[in-house]
Amino acid sequence: MSYRKILVRATNWVGDAVMSLPALRALHERFPSAEISILAKPWVADLYGREPFCHRVIPYSPTSLAGKWRAARVLRLENFDCAILLQNAFEAAAVAFLARIPERIGYARDGRSALLTRAVPVPKPGEIPPHERFYYLELLHRAGILDTLPNNEFIRLDGAPAARIAGLDRFRAIGLGETIVGVSPGAAYGTAKQWLPDRFAAAASHVANDLRAKIAIFGSAAERELCDSVAQACTAPAKNFAGETSLAEFIEMAAACRVYLTNDSGAMHIASALGVPTVTVFGPTDEIGTGPTGPLARIVREPVECSPCLKRECPIDHRCMTRVEAIRVAHVALDLLK
Repeated sequence: MSYRKILVRATNWVGDAVMSLPALRALHERFPSAEISILAKPWVADLYGREPFCHRVIPYSPTSLAGKWRAARVLRLENFDCAILLQNAFEAAAVAFLARIPERIGYARDGRSALLTRAVPVPKPGEIPPHERFYYLELLHRAGILDTLPNNEFIRLDGAPAARIAGLDRFRAIGLGETIVGVSPGAAYGTAKQWLPDRFAAAASHVANDLRAKIAIFGSAAERELCDSVAQACTAPAKNFAGETSLAEFIEMAAACRVYLTNDSGAMHIASALGVPTVTVFGPTDEIGTGPTGPLARIVREPVECSPCLKRECPIDHRCMTRVEAIRVAHVALDLLK
């Protein structure tokens, strides 16, 4: 098995994209001379820019059938000899098929097996380690690309050192200095994953005052008001960057943070993959399956009988989050920095 040009269809969401990084690194190690291009939605494309496995990022944003057909025709001109579909949808297989890529590898999901040359059976519960990163690694294993799964492959962004330098330059330029406590109080897919804004403010302020640091608060444009409420409640100097940064800029600034406080979110995955000391408050979700990895990641959760429920909105009193006190999170963060 040998490939010259490989197209990888990236996952659509930041957290999933981060958890697929070990598979992309393993693919590069298996085919070190192959050119690997990443076909990615614009909102995740910047994740790959500094990674050694990525030779090129191809932004993918068509929404109409005509646009997807045109994208496939453009890809056909590239003469890829293999497409690896980390994204599970029928559309990913259809575009690769229409692009006439001779080898098309992906999980047998969403009714797309007939469009794949290697339709890989989806792992059953208990067949692979529970963390989501192994789902993507197992695709390569079952396709015959990897002989075995790595035993303990932490998720990491190899471009972190360069990103940190750029992020420190950004913080200095706006007068925040070099010691920053990063905070991401939002989370996609409902409010159940969100710890209380005033407690984020209290925990971040406690840590910042101890470190003589300033606080940088990050989120999407839709989370601007939430992040404002955190900034206003902080007793240490704080700036709200919600809606003001691209993914590339966020990666640089997160890499420059001294410590990062967050919910279970895309920001959590990025911060921990950058090697930043990261403290995550978990409630309704399961850190065993989707938590951060590496020696500088810490989980804070309150064991309650209904967690993890995996619900988007809490139908009762949100006890898994309201019982987590700010001082506890602050102490975990400060202990992590010792």
